[in-house]
This record gives sequence, structure tokens and C-alpha cells, in this order.
Amino acid sequence: MTLEPPHFTIENGTGRRTIGPGNSTFIIAEMSGNHNQSFERATSLVDAAAAAGVDAIKLQTYTPDTLTIDCDNEYFQVGVNEAWAGKTLYQLYGEAFTPWDWQPKLKEYAESKGLVFFSNPFDVTAVDFLEAMEMPLYKVASFETGDLPLLRRIGATQKPVILSRGLTSAEDLQLALQTLSEAGCPQVAVLHCVSSYPASAAQMNLATIAEIAERFGVVSGLSDHTLGLVVPIAAVSLGASIIEKHFTLARADGGPDAAFSLEPQELAEMVAAVRQAEMAAGQPTFEIGDKESENIVFRKSIFVVEAMKQGEPFTAEKIRIIRPGFGLAPKHYDSVIGQAATQDIERGTPLSWELIAK
Repeated sequence: MTLEPPHFTIENGTGRRTIGPGNSTFIIAEMSGNHNQSFERATSLVDAAAAAGVDAIKLQTYTPDTLTIDCDNEYFQVGVNEAWAGKTLYQLYGEAFTPWDWQPKLKEYAESKGLVFFSNPFDVTAVDFLEAMEMPLYKVASFETGDLPLLRRIGATQKPVILSRGLTSAEDLQLALQTLSEAGCPQVAVLHCVSSYPASAAQMNLATIAEIAERFGVVSGLSDHTLGLVVPIAAVSLGASIIEKHFTLARADGGPDAAFSLEPQELAEMVAAVRQAEMAAGQPTFEIGDKESENIVFRKSIFVVEAMKQGEPFTAEKIRIIRPGFGLAPKHYDSVIGQAATQDIERGTPLSWELIAK
């Protein structure tokens, strides 16, 4: 018995989308904190995402107080990532968070542009807030996969979930999936993710994308923190059904995530390249396509190379395997030798069965 591949379905004001093998790659533009605390910049990011051709735009829903406490002892000091180092967690999240009063307006604006809009809640109060906005689905960030109370609250919404698995072992991922399912989540897609900012190609291990789909029976994809376009394109060729990528208006403008974000033109190039990659992947086939068949002239086939009379036998002197490809296939050469011609044949005639006596 052949099992159907898993699929992931999203329904919202922009319509119904089925995601999974055989469907178009679902491309998510992650705004994160790249609005730099400007609502006008946030709407410009929505415009840029829509112009690039992505399918969805994602926010993060938290405040400094819902994520951490205002404390500057050694445990709360950030010591990684050049853009983050030297700050406390509270300071970092104060710069990066998206004001909650923006989010309903951004959802309406994004949907007016034809984009799926959703967010990444970081605590149960954020889920409650987003539920009032009628989120079509939720994202679980890599660092939140172990927050079981949060997963239970998200699962209880009975909305689909996309979960990133950076820093999550196979055992912990299974627990997260089980927790969501038992709480009422109808379907989960899992994104392979390397939680480095930025990540290098050498860290990516993209073969994990197919392993996730096979081992856990889910739609799989990639949340990508590398610079450039190569990794997401390679991910699609290896089976990713979802690509998530951070983007900004200009890296030079700075911001918490600017260093590992694409600019609008790069995002548009990535979308175009992903669409080409998924078209190129296609379906398994040994059929010769219409366009390909135009080049039959460059194949070899059997031709009559010396004029022949009716009843004359085909010999190595009379027929040859040469280009172009309009005659019988070369595999028939041995069976044709010694047979008789059914009629006079001019030099340069492609050999056909009608010219060979039965």
C-alpha cells in the first residue's frame, strides 16, 4: 500500500492553500524586528514582500516583559551576534518587538495585498491576543519548542502550526508534536532550522528536510538564516515545501536582524529562483517532451546511404547509423541486415519498416 504524502492546509481571507509535495513552495517573508520601530517602515516591508511574490508575511508577538525580566546581571547579558552583543535581553527585545497595536492593522494591510498574515506568539497572552485577530495559523519558534504550556495553548486554538526545530533534538521534537496534537492542533509542518545568526552553508545539513518528513510524517521545509540565495534553492530541490526567510528594506539601515536578512531585490530573486527550482524538479518521467523532441535531428538513426533496388538486401554498405534521427532506431540495425527492400530507395532516405520486406 502506498501512503499519500502529508499535506498542510491554510484557510484565511485570501483563500485556501494546500502545502506539501506536488504543490507550489510556500514562501514566508519574516519581518521580525526589521521595522526598526516605524509603522510606516513596517507597511513598506509588507509592500516589498508582496512585490517580491512571497505567499505570506510573518511577525513575532511578544513584549520585553512577556519574554524576560529587566535584569542586567551576567545571566541576562547577550554575548553573541555582533548586532546583539553588549545588550541585556530586555534591551534587545525592547528594540526588536512589534508593537501589538500595529498588528491588527498590519494583518488587514497584508491581506489586502493578497498575503497570508500570521505570527509567532511567545507566551499565552500573545496567543490570546492573536486569537482575537483570527489568525489562520501559528508559528512556533525554535527556542519555544520546549515551552509545553505555550504549545498546549497554541494547540487548543485548533489552528495549523508551523514549527521550527533549531536546537531541538528528535526526541524533543516528537514531544512537541505530541503536545500540540493532544491539545487539539489539527496539523503541523516542521521547518529544519540552524539557530545561528547568520548560519553558514556548512552548518545546514539540508538532508534533514527529507528526514523530518519521513520520520515524523509531516510537511517539511526550511527556516533559513544563511546569507544569499543558494541554500533555499537547494532546500527546494531536496524536498522543502516551505521556505521562511528574514528580509529588510536595507541591511545598511541596521536593526536586530538586518545582518542575516535579504533586501527586497534579493527576496524577489529568491522567489523567482525557488519557482524555477520547483518547476525543474517536476515529476519522474522517461517521456520525451514536445520541446525536447525538436532536437531529434541530433540523434542517430538508420539511413539508406546508397541507392537500392526493390528486392535488394540491406547490407553494411547500403545502410548506416548516422545523424539525423528520422529513421529506425539504431537498436534495429542487426535485425535489418540481410532483409530485402520492398521498393527502390533513394540515397539519403531514412529507413522505415515499410521499406523492409516482412
